Amino acid sequence: MKATFGAGCFWCVEDIFRKTKGVTSTAVGYSGGWQKNPTYQDVCTDMTGHAEVVQVEFDPAVLPYEKLLDVFWQSHDPTSLNRQGPDVGKQYRSVIFCHDGEQEKIARQSKENLDKSGKLGKKIATEIKPAEEFYKAEEYHQQYYAKCGLG
Repeated sequence: MKATFGAGCFWCVEDIFRKTKGVTSTAVGYSGGWQKNPTYQDVCTDMTGHAEVVQVEFDPAVLPYEKLLDVFWQSHDPTSLNRQGPDVGKQYRSVIFCHDGEQEKIARQSKENLDKSGKLGKKIATEIKPAEEFYKAEEYHQQYYAKCGLG
């Protein structure tokens, strides 16, 4: 199965998902905007509407979507609007792109449960919307932390 998440800079988030048991592959890229075939330089202008995202392929028998969402919630600050740490702009927004109605239902319930729990201390700003076209980022961005010996 496939899942797509925006949670700030895609380098760190990709590394977290890639190391999660049940994830079979990851790719970083751009989604949610209007510009066709954007480049990293385009997305960095914050003028394309795209978010930096990680597309995750996973085995639901090993890693149910609900558990994948737990990884997503814990990998960034979902209460921060259009910002993660020093990265500011709509391209760094927290967003879940759902690939079907079941993912959307589970994502909305997960967000509601986390919001109601009060664990984060603030309201969750994460968008939940249908998956849009995914544009794979340039090769040098793929598994960036692993290539650079970071992580």
